[in-house]
Amino acid sequence: MSMATFTFPFFLSLFLLPLFSLLTFAADNTTGTIGINYGRIANNLPTPDKVVALFKSQGINKVKLYDTDAAVLTALANSGINVVVALPNELLSSAANDPSFADQWVQANISHYYPQTQIEAIAVGNEVFADPNNTTKFLVPAITNLQSALVKYNLSSSIKLSSPIALSALQNSYPPSSGSFKPDLIEPAVKPLLDFLSKTSSYLMINAYPFFAYEANSDQISLDYALFRTNSGNVDSGNGLRYNSLMEAQLDAVFAAMSALGYDDVKLVVTETGWPSNGDENEIGAGKANAAAYNGNLVKRVLTGGGTPLKPKDPLNVYLFALFNENQKPGPTSERNYGLFYPDEGKVYDIPLTLAGLSGAQTNPVNESKAQVPTTAPSSGNTWCVANANGMGRASTQQVTEGRKMGLFLFGWG
Repeated sequence: MSMATFTFPFFLSLFLLPLFSLLTFAADNTTGTIGINYGRIANNLPTPDKVVALFKSQGINKVKLYDTDAAVLTALANSGINVVVALPNELLSSAANDPSFADQWVQANISHYYPQTQIEAIAVGNEVFADPNNTTKFLVPAITNLQSALVKYNLSSSIKLSSPIALSALQNSYPPSSGSFKPDLIEPAVKPLLDFLSKTSSYLMINAYPFFAYEANSDQISLDYALFRTNSGNVDSGNGLRYNSLMEAQLDAVFAAMSALGYDDVKLVVTETGWPSNGDENEIGAGKANAAAYNGNLVKRVLTGGGTPLKPKDPLNVYLFALFNENQKPGPTSERNYGLFYPDEGKVYDIPLTLAGLSGAQTNPVNESKAQVPTTAPSSGNTWCVANANGMGRASTQQVTEGRKMGLFLFGWG
């Protein structure tokens, strides 16, 4: 044979092998999704049609709302954007006690807009277990009645029901493999909820904010661990798994808590997480640089595939909080500074929101806020940090409550 007979396949293989490797990586590397929470507690926001145009310009195709506002749902029609809507906490008792109310609510707020508006899920209440108005007892009956209404209108196969819970629903989380729910919530609420989610192939919605853990224990938690930056990680003594981010430790504690009740099949979706770009002097860690690092690194983590150490094959699906800085939100300064965008649609900081945008993305802007915390914080070994009982500022009523002050509990390492 001539030399050409040998050289052509050889050089061809040099080209094809990297291609095959890339294709194999893509096939094995299931990526998650990034969505954004669209809150509207402000008097200076763009009109809904302009907001939809902003979504499209940024490649955002998943949005979560806190209600079923007619103008917003109409603007989202035929946009190609998947939408999660919400039944507010204050309507839970009506939906629970009156099946006809649930029926009418679904007819007026869901079937009226679907399928032109691609509603894919309904968040029934928000952090109900931490609601000071004691709405926990209404949650599962409300979900049951709403499901019956979805069945009636032939929507149950297209639209999922769930309810966002705060991490304060956990009794134990140290280490993540020992995660468990609070005993008083298990029988009346958690087990019936998980049973419904399992039977309907739905998922548990989780609101998780590593920021509050860092803010409360900045002397013990590595900021790199909270911001998805390179760090030495920590090993779970219960199962030997290594964690390199606080968020993943938080999620695996919830997975473990569900597993302890026999619900290994229920998936998780992070329906809220974020980091404020500004805060009061005592809100340690708030600032643009840290907000850009957290959200930017989280987007990269989600879109480049893989799950948590405990559930590595389950992709991470996350909704960032939030789209805009909302100037009428009560509470500390941070509450008005979670937005990725200003009301004039300018970026608070520049981070990628899509896989295509990850290349060459800048996620560490010049610090324009008050004095910033250092890029790393002292760590006292495998010290477990506190998790937030917050998120109440993003409740269905979209009002800040005493959620953060209700108590902090041991949660993850520094």
